[in-house]
Amino acid sequence: MTNSPTKSWRHGECHCGEVGFAANLPDSVVALSCNCSVCSKSGFIHLIVEKDDFRIERGAESLTTYTFGSHTAKHMFCSRCGVKAFYVPRSHPDGWTVNLRCLDADANLQLRFEEFDGANWEDNVVKINPELGQ
Repeated sequence: MTNSPTKSWRHGECHCGEVGFAANLPDSVVALSCNCSVCSKSGFIHLIVEKDDFRIERGAESLTTYTFGSHTAKHMFCSRCGVKAFYVPRSHPDGWTVNLRCLDADANLQLRFEEFDGANWEDNVVKINPELGQ
């Protein structure tokens, strides 16, 4: 029997504070830096979380959604300040990805950074979600 890592709810928000969220994360996480056009232009650094490990705590009514391409990813951003603190990713459409840059500072969170070649998404998505390669 393997032990799952202990998780803690970590909080974050957009720049103006209108939209707040929480992600249930272990103390050690992998943060993905993606080079696709939308991540590069927004500076998004990914922490992929399961649906049950994420909640919008305030400001859901202030979110605006942007989609493109396959329209699978739901890029949500604050309609007041324009910051994208989280979204539903194409790679994990039943979950969420949180922008590391929008989390409150947490000295207990240990980060390991990995590069993801999202500019060539179809060739590389199996590296972050093997189920999409089947």
